Amino acid sequence: MIELRHLRTLLALRETGSLVDAADRVHLTQSALSHQLKDLESRVDSALFVRKTRPVEFTRAGLRLLALADQVLPEVRKAERDLARLAGTEQGRLHMAIECHSCFQWLMPTVDYFRDHWPEVEIDIPSGHHFDPLPALAREQLDLVITADPQPLEGIHYAPLFRYEGLLAVARQHPFAGRGFIEPQALAEETLITYPVEQSRLDIFTQFLQPANVRPQEIRTAELTIMMMQLVASGRGVCALPNWALTEYLERDYVSAVKLGEHGVWSTLYAAIREETREAPWMQDFLRTARETSFAVLSGVKPADRDAEPAA
Repeated sequence: MIELRHLRTLLALRETGSLVDAADRVHLTQSALSHQLKDLESRVDSALFVRKTRPVEFTRAGLRLLALADQVLPEVRKAERDLARLAGTEQGRLHMAIECHSCFQWLMPTVDYFRDHWPEVEIDIPSGHHFDPLPALAREQLDLVITADPQPLEGIHYAPLFRYEGLLAVARQHPFAGRGFIEPQALAEETLITYPVEQSRLDIFTQFLQPANVRPQEIRTAELTIMMMQLVASGRGVCALPNWALTEYLERDYVSAVKLGEHGVWSTLYAAIREETREAPWMQDFLRTARETSFAVLSGVKPADRDAEPAA
């Protein structure tokens, strides 16, 4: 009567707080999700949540099924992992590089969880490497690269992890603070603070400024996010960061954030892996863990279409 897909849907509804976001999480249309929930309510002969509440308010029946989901789904996941391990014949190696200055917030919990469940897989995040990560992945010097800048390379697959929005961080007293959004021309007289990477790898340039043929008045760089925030808060410039990287600073009212354009600037974060390891049980579990962890610890991210190919 109750299927695993029902339990996963209820968990997504609890975690996201809305039907629209829950539908994205489980890769269904909102109509299909509503139909699935109505079908489940018919099976158990009880309403599971109160309609038109946000966040969703669950009934006693809904809470009981959520308790079941919390108990059953981790055991199912453990059994799937054990079966995958039994079917495997080789130990794995997972040496990774990160082309993302603000990714450690979700990557470290992912690595810790994965290490506990796959102790036979050798995990390392080399520091101070002096090579381009993606070509190194193709040469088998690395096994996974976290990147928002996929490049066409033979034998490399880009597994989408999640989508995120880039926001412009400004000082609380800045004229942009409080605006709904800004247009590219507004940055022509601003100092833009970025990480020390090529402009071709920064969404603020490729998706926002360059299409409008706009350049900031000045560009300066900073190695660390906290350094960028200190400069922004003191009125020394503005910077664009992923929405999740700004969450703690916005909650502390340290800076303000503004959308880039009326519809925002959205990007996808990928895990680049070699085709030969794509179906390895431990790699599949790492990607699944990375997605689940990111949704659990990051604010404002959305599911990515796992079948979509990155733009050339």
